[in-house]
Amino acid sequence: MFLILGAGLADAPKPTRINRAIELLEQGQPIYYTGSHEGTEGSFEQGMKDAQTWADYISYDMEHAPFDVKGLADYMRGLAKGGPTKTGHRTPAVIVNVPVNGTDEATVRANAWMFHQVLATGVHGVLLCHADSPGAVRAFVEAIRFPTHKQGVGSGISEGRRGAHGSPTAARIWGISADDYVEKADAWPLNPNGELLLGLKLEDKHALANAEENVKVPGIAFAEWGPGDMALSLGVRRGPGPMPAALQQARARVLAATKASKIFFLNSVSPDNVVDMIKEGVMIGSGGQQAAEIGRKYTKREMPW
Repeated sequence: MFLILGAGLADAPKPTRINRAIELLEQGQPIYYTGSHEGTEGSFEQGMKDAQTWADYISYDMEHAPFDVKGLADYMRGLAKGGPTKTGHRTPAVIVNVPVNGTDEATVRANAWMFHQVLATGVHGVLLCHADSPGAVRAFVEAIRFPTHKQGVGSGISEGRRGAHGSPTAARIWGISADDYVEKADAWPLNPNGELLLGLKLEDKHALANAEENVKVPGIAFAEWGPGDMALSLGVRRGPGPMPAALQQARARVLAATKASKIFFLNSVSPDNVVDMIKEGVMIGSGGQQAAEIGRKYTKREMPW
């Protein structure tokens, strides 16, 4: 029995990164997430349960669900306790929707404390909702970066504004020292060694008008087009049947902008369309485990779950 156990440990996956989602994207592999706008229950027990999720990352909603940082911190501790994952990572990656609208630069700077508190829990990425203007996106990137990281500074962004005091708590979740956390907690792929994924929701007509400029801001890794809010903003009714032309055009513009800036595009997928979505350029998908398994098989993923 001991020999069998030893062999199993010897064959266990050996991650090359803290953030599993980044590790896969670096390999050219699409990634799949779970989570919803109903919110992820912020509790230690739920974190322990979700530690063995099939998904590559967990989308944790605080945009429409309560902004409960203690609940998020408990959840992250539960993930660490319930790990490692089947891929050998300490926890699944967690990306948080923060209730800050990217209306303009002043709004984002005034609410940067929300990003700082969320990052201090040990999450692996943040989404800026309603990312309307390049100034707001720049302020967002600067808010999550430590000033010690210089990639991109002077070429579209200024130095980071995040302080040091949340590092020890986040480092404990990542299983590294506080000093190592400061080195690794930066925006990828701007910083090739960074472990944070920053995304944009280009989900209204204002963000759509600035889509090309918004995604050019250094530090952004991915973007989505938010069909629900986009429909509201454009005054389009969604229903059964073909997608209205205005929404098709909005999606096409955001997809083209992400391709031009060489960042990743997020879109919902299903078992019926996941392969076609991948062929089109979707690299981040939501749609459940069955769709993910079909996509993983199509791209010949080697990493187990």
